[in-house]
Amino acid sequence: MSKVVIVASAFGAGVIRRDGHEAWAEVAARAGAAAFEVRRELFASEAQAGLPALHALGEAMGAYGMESVFSTPAGLYGSSGALDEAALQQALDEADALGARLVKLQLGGFGQDARASGAAKIAARLRGCSARLVVENGQLREGGLVAQFAALFEALKREGYADVLGMTFDMGNWQWPGEAPLDAARQLAGYVDYIHCKAVTGEGARRFAVAPAADDPLCAEVLRCLPREVPRGIEFPFDPSRLAADAAHYVAWLAAA
Repeated sequence: MSKVVIVASAFGAGVIRRDGHEAWAEVAARAGAAAFEVRRELFASEAQAGLPALHALGEAMGAYGMESVFSTPAGLYGSSGALDEAALQQALDEADALGARLVKLQLGGFGQDARASGAAKIAARLRGCSARLVVENGQLREGGLVAQFAALFEALKREGYADVLGMTFDMGNWQWPGEAPLDAARQLAGYVDYIHCKAVTGEGARRFAVAPAADDPLCAEVLRCLPREVPRGIEFPFDPSRLAADAAHYVAWLAAA
């Protein structure tokens, strides 16, 4: 059985902003999830993202028996391809206050023609931080191409920091920039520390995340290619009329899938 994380947005952005993360972390715990992904963009105010508030949130989640993941929409690399040290440090400070197991940023502008990853600077920033740093494939071409991730991990290896960070593999996001999720899984499986699970419906820019069908062949094949021991996150929306019931149903399904 795999550990399952419920991503806060699965309950709905409006619900999280209205009630706060803690209320829905408790629902996630009752549903059987091992962890809850806190999304920085879903805080109703900057005060909720302050270090004291994050510490209190982490303490509350711990009381529910929940681990935490901290997610920020910031990119590890800027559009120029340079390491964004300020964004990284802010994310690490906030994740540390929360007590997060993983801290997730978008990849951003790192490109296959980049000469250096800034790995030594990343390693220096990570000293004393207990969270594992992971970068996610996004829905834009910048930060959403397999070649960018392959180039990043090759650069890290070349610079002697192969294990300084890992990857959040979002099986649905690949489809926005036109990448094949199964091909991506086959190429990048060795770097994956966390999986975001969802199916996608629609075409072009009008694509939407949905729950995978129980017999979804693409979801099953992708999961078979990826490490079984890493946590799996539910990032598709639950039915608003049955949020708690959907959470329990899909936690059980994904743990065994």
